[in-house]
Amino acid sequence: MGTRVLWLPWRRERAAGASESHPAPAELRPAPAEPGAADDADELRARRQEIARMEERALREADSLATHGAELERRTQALADRERNLAKALDELKSAKRVQRRELERISGLTAAQAKQLLLAEVEQEARQQAGLRLQQIEEETRHEAERRARNILAIATQRLAGKHSSESTTRLVELPNDEMKGRIIGRDGRNIRALEKLTGVDVIIDETPSAVVLSSFDGVRREIARVTLERLIADGRIHPALIEETYEHVREEIDARIVEEGEKAALEARVAGLHPELARLLGQLAYRTSYGQNVLQHLVECSHLAALMAQELGASVETARRGALLHDLGKAVTHEVEGPHAEVGARIARRHGEPEAVAHAIEAHHSEVEPRTVEAVIVQAADAVSGARPGARGDALEQYVGRLRDLEEIASRHHGVERVFAMRAGREIRVVVDPGAVDDERAALIAHEIATAVEGETEYPGRIRITVIRESRSTSFAS
Repeated sequence: MGTRVLWLPWRRERAAGASESHPAPAELRPAPAEPGAADDADELRARRQEIARMEERALREADSLATHGAELERRTQALADRERNLAKALDELKSAKRVQRRELERISGLTAAQAKQLLLAEVEQEARQQAGLRLQQIEEETRHEAERRARNILAIATQRLAGKHSSESTTRLVELPNDEMKGRIIGRDGRNIRALEKLTGVDVIIDETPSAVVLSSFDGVRREIARVTLERLIADGRIHPALIEETYEHVREEIDARIVEEGEKAALEARVAGLHPELARLLGQLAYRTSYGQNVLQHLVECSHLAALMAQELGASVETARRGALLHDLGKAVTHEVEGPHAEVGARIARRHGEPEAVAHAIEAHHSEVEPRTVEAVIVQAADAVSGARPGARGDALEQYVGRLRDLEEIASRHHGVERVFAMRAGREIRVVVDPGAVDDERAALIAHEIATAVEGETEYPGRIRITVIRESRSTSFAS
């Protein structure tokens, strides 16, 4: 750095004293002041004073910078010392951790890798156990939810449907104006009643019932033709074989037309369009047939509504479910003409007359002769069961009811080890009590399966029958 010369006040005073004690030569003395020279001197002094203040400020700033530099150097040294201390502490911590790990390995007898594998195995086992419990809980919740939804769907379907109750199945009562009409119906040597029975294929029962004749036949169409024929003959008053034959022909033509009308009416009520005329005719025939006291055509229309409601709730094809349910008992109209289960017969008829394969499959699978492959087929099964099992839908004579219960108990009593059998809930449940000493748990399950197979093969019943085998073992002791 160059040498810096400062102009300080004491230097000015010294210079002034020197000038007074040693006067300058004459040639060096300033000239006498001229006008305006005083202003220049004042300005010069002011500038010198300003320069002096700037020099003082610069000195103060230089001192401050020197102080800050010293402080920064001190802090840098402190940070370096701290960094060295942290590195030393980190080394000591790592060393302590290594010592601790070696000590843990010595105590446990396991290396770090072995301990890690053991811990992972324990965690995996615990996770599997928790997952199994959770899965079991989810399955239980899903089953309850499925049962709740199924009950809800069936409840909605049955509540929205008002079906008819069972009716008389095999006989019709024809009222007479008087008992004298019985003689006319019988005719000379019984020729009138023989002609009527021969034409209609119906048994005409004339007994002591006052003013009434009973027509008996398992064929509903024949029974209806005979009823209308006899009522018209009674209204005419003239009864002889020629008139009986003529009246019968007229009535048969009218009933045939009515059958087609009943089939079309049922299809309209079930909201099924585009039905083949032959299928409509077969449906109309079912209006004169009953199953367990339930009119078959009414049952089909009811099933169609139930299936449509359930299909709508489940998101399945409403049209397929509706058509399949309406036609599922179609084979019953020709069971006296064609051999085979009515479900398979009905499916063949439906395919022959252009029904879709999904509808034909729902028809043939509604009694599980064929395994159901579609949701609509299962819905038709459910609708059929609900329609047949609802209260009041089907009725049996007391003898038939008691006979069915007796048959069920007899089938269950055949097996070895069975002690008691109870047919309950109108024949919809069989409870079998077995000897615990002669039958073990595996044999009890096998007995339940064998009874179910025998019931399916030897009896006819609507809906399902539950077989419950009860095996109870008790040990009793007394202390006195």
